[in-house]
Amino acid sequence: MDFDRTAFVEFLLRAKQATYASEGDAASVASLLPGAKQLEYREGRWLYRDIYFGAMQFTGQEVIYLDDTPLWTMCYNGGMIDPAASLGGFLKEAMRHVSADRPYRGPAQYVSGDYRYTDESHGSLDWYWGHEVITFQARPIYELRYSGGLIV
Repeated sequence: MDFDRTAFVEFLLRAKQATYASEGDAASVASLLPGAKQLEYREGRWLYRDIYFGAMQFTGQEVIYLDDTPLWTMCYNGGMIDPAASLGGFLKEAMRHVSADRPYRGPAQYVSGDYRYTDESHGSLDWYWGHEVITFQARPIYELRYSGGLIV
């Protein structure tokens, strides 16, 4: 499928800002799958859909559609390493710093107070994988692994 990569990345960044990373839950919609949470963001021909299960430990998938055809995906799985720890709003805060050069999760590094977010990704928009970790006072409390790419 031929598409404008710049427009795609710009849409992906806006979608991530408007869904999980947003301050509210306006992007929540009725889930297509029982027991799942679903977030959506639409602009013209583009649709971003994030469906996930769980809270402390979770798994999910993001899909971007162009004209109702799936174009790109990311699968993820992770959660709290320390169930007694709390992220507060830190993960959402870190996700708000996603950038066009690595539009998968958050920035390579982000620090706020005693929290540190670190993300290492490999590959490109076509095919990528990565791992993110959050530490609190230098102690790991959360981690997530992800992978995805274009659907051809």
